[in-house]
Amino acid sequence: MALFALTGLNPSNPAHYTYITGTPPVCANPTQQMCTLQADNDGSGLPIITPALKDEMINSLQNQVNGPNVSLKSR
Repeated sequence: MALFALTGLNPSNPAHYTYITGTPPVCANPTQQMCTLQADNDGSGLPIITPALKDEMINSLQNQVNGPNVSLKSR
């Protein structure tokens, strides 16, 4: 799995992520927003967002908790 940082506005759109090759970003405010995502790389530097990963993203955002593959911005 690879690490991707949300750099756009739509967390369900793979094109709104940037592949992270170095140190993971520090995720500051605002809260209730996606920060990073662990997913398979599609070969062109974009995450493969599966239905299961989308469900994990929704759960994390609704419950304000990080998941195994989803990190939210810190409070």
